[in-house]
Amino acid sequence: MVEPLGVAQVYRTCPTDVFAFEVTSELESLDLLVGHERARDALSFGTAIRSDGFNLFVLGQPGHDRHSLVGSFLSEKARAASPPSDWCYRYNFDDPAVPLALSLPPGLGRQLRTDLEALVEELRSAIPAVFESEEYQNRLHELKQAMGERQRDAVEAVRREAREHDILLLSTPNGFTFAPADGDKMMAPEAFEKLPKDDRERIEATVEILQRKLTQAIRQMPRLAKALRDQANALNAEMLESAIGAPLDELKERYAEHEGVLTHLDAIREAILFNVDSFIADEPDIPAEAVFSRFQVNLIVDNAEAQGAPVIYQDLPTHQHLVGRIEHHVHNGTLLTDFSLIRPGALHRANGGYLVLDVRGVLTQPGAWETLKRILKAGEIRTESLEQAYGLISTVTLEPEPIPLDVKIVLLGERLLYYLLCEHDPEFLELFKVQADLEDELDRDPEHEAFYARLVATLAREAALRPLDRSGVAAVIERASRLADDQRKLTARHRDLHDLVLEADHWAGEEAATVIARRHVEKAVSQQLWRAGRIRERSHEMITRGTLMVATEGRVVGQVNGLSVLQLGEYAFGQPSRITATARPGNGQVVDIEREARMGGRIHSKAVMILSHYLATRYAGEEPLSLSASLAFEQSYGGIEGDSASVAEVCALVSAIARVPLDQAFAVTGSIDQHGRVQAVGGVNEKIEGFFDVCAARGDLEGQAVILPVTNIEHLMLKAEVRDAIKQGRFRVFAVSRVDEALELLTGLPIGAPDAQGHFPEGSLDARVTERLAHFREVVKHARQEERGGDDDEHDEHEEPDDER
Repeated sequence: MVEPLGVAQVYRTCPTDVFAFEVTSELESLDLLVGHERARDALSFGTAIRSDGFNLFVLGQPGHDRHSLVGSFLSEKARAASPPSDWCYRYNFDDPAVPLALSLPPGLGRQLRTDLEALVEELRSAIPAVFESEEYQNRLHELKQAMGERQRDAVEAVRREAREHDILLLSTPNGFTFAPADGDKMMAPEAFEKLPKDDRERIEATVEILQRKLTQAIRQMPRLAKALRDQANALNAEMLESAIGAPLDELKERYAEHEGVLTHLDAIREAILFNVDSFIADEPDIPAEAVFSRFQVNLIVDNAEAQGAPVIYQDLPTHQHLVGRIEHHVHNGTLLTDFSLIRPGALHRANGGYLVLDVRGVLTQPGAWETLKRILKAGEIRTESLEQAYGLISTVTLEPEPIPLDVKIVLLGERLLYYLLCEHDPEFLELFKVQADLEDELDRDPEHEAFYARLVATLAREAALRPLDRSGVAAVIERASRLADDQRKLTARHRDLHDLVLEADHWAGEEAATVIARRHVEKAVSQQLWRAGRIRERSHEMITRGTLMVATEGRVVGQVNGLSVLQLGEYAFGQPSRITATARPGNGQVVDIEREARMGGRIHSKAVMILSHYLATRYAGEEPLSLSASLAFEQSYGGIEGDSASVAEVCALVSAIARVPLDQAFAVTGSIDQHGRVQAVGGVNEKIEGFFDVCAARGDLEGQAVILPVTNIEHLMLKAEVRDAIKQGRFRVFAVSRVDEALELLTGLPIGAPDAQGHFPEGSLDARVTERLAHFREVVKHARQEERGGDDDEHDEHEEPDDER
């Protein structure tokens, strides 16, 4: 007969005498990735190899606190690396729509920006001062005076020649004109008409020659003006050189090793000389400030204060947050932009280091996943809007020069997302070749318990909490086993531990305690369960009030208590349910009512098929199984899935066949194979505690019990109330390896071993089952004979007309 489990079997305590400390503040901090050696090796490899495509995907559940684990590792790696380059965008004087990228050693970008700001400030005052200087004004006046004299000399030469021929050159509002002279005055027209014809013809011929000479002199005026402008421009350039030469030369000397800066300084010099009108004209086409603004640089990545490679976590990985954006401002109703309005993205800031992204966030942002893949394949960061990238708009805007990409992308995500991407995205494994799979559980042994103590000490120290004493650490380890649902394992989910220690610290603070003890940890656990337990209490209340019919005492044929687990978020609780079975003569069919009602899942349907074949093999032997049976979860209005009720279903069926009542003080969980072996199931702690809570709510416990697979014993970490009841004998837990053992417990009858002829001992359970199934076969056989007899009579009646003929 199976004996109930003892307290030591249903809970593994952590003795405090194995710890060599009094409080955790005595322990050294621990790298939180210790225990995740596989993931650590993958992270070390992925961050060390520089080949394309060896980006990382960190697999783990949310409870791992993946961001903190990976962030700490990457920060340590990054500190040993050199800071990456600064990146600037500068004005492209040849094509303003394509700003040019400029790479500088870390810290030099900030210095260059400051130097150029100082240069502009200096030029803003120096250039006007040059053109307002007395030297410039005098030299410009001399040029204009000299040019004016040359223009006057050309006209005066014609005037003197005309005077020699008694002809005057007169200036009129409409220009110059020639007239014959009468002394120093112009000859009157009447006097000119009185002159002899030869004199008149001579004067007219002379005027015609003079007119040609005057026209030639006037035609020289534009050339003289151009010469004046050239001389003025040369003077302006000379004066500008005197103003800009020294500061530009100083900067060129300072940045002599940086070709990009020298190119920009040369472009500044040319731009100043080309746009001289902006500095001297009253209303220039391009204001001086607009010219000066082109000299600055837009520093988008500044690593002046970096202590190593950057580690950037982008919590909202949209397209723009990854690649940056180009801003605009409104001027007179028009959207305008320039190189100074280029804003960096996370890829710019992480360039030369590490970019950490949550894969779920990338996949849910429009275009972000495709953008990330395109950038990794191209090896460069191209700042453009999502509309530009997909050709949805044709607005004229900037197209900044792409920046070369040198970054390790680290994706954080669940295992399901990783495997879905592997299956559905053919490019995924080309770009993310390194998977770092975090452990869900750690072995529980003396070595790992000591390690766990340091882990708890580290979590408390980093969160600035009170230290834990040995009893507190022991309570945390025991809770870690419960979270792992395994006496031989400890959960590796740091977030769950962190939250537990944080709450325990709160309750220690309520008591004004200086250390966290066991009672504080246990109170934190109880409070967690209390806060999440409303649905559990309402569900169990329906059972205690009889709304949901679950018997916990008495004996009933074809009825057994099954156990299930309801998962609500991160909280799960056990719920007993009534499983019933019926049996009558039939053709060997076991009807799964849940499946017929389309409320049963595929795994449950498979389990029913397995148990039906087990019954046929065990009890029918060489004979057909003449049975028509049905199984149902009573008052179940949701879906049924899983095979953990198959042992209970077998027991209910056997009870219904043999008409032997089952003890309702028992609840059963476990899976069955085709040979009657009982297999492990999940959620055994919640199932046992759920049945215990229902029994306790109905009154004093009277030896109620749970039957579970023997392979689930090492998964038991039951709460204190259940352990106390087990210790007092008021509640029991039985572990079985075969379904026969469960039947013996439920029916109180021996199974019975067959003799040489295959007969079971009288009064045994199997004897009753085989006897009833034999009766079923007789009933079915008789019914079939009657059906055949009726068919024969009907056949004879149809044959008689043929005989008569």
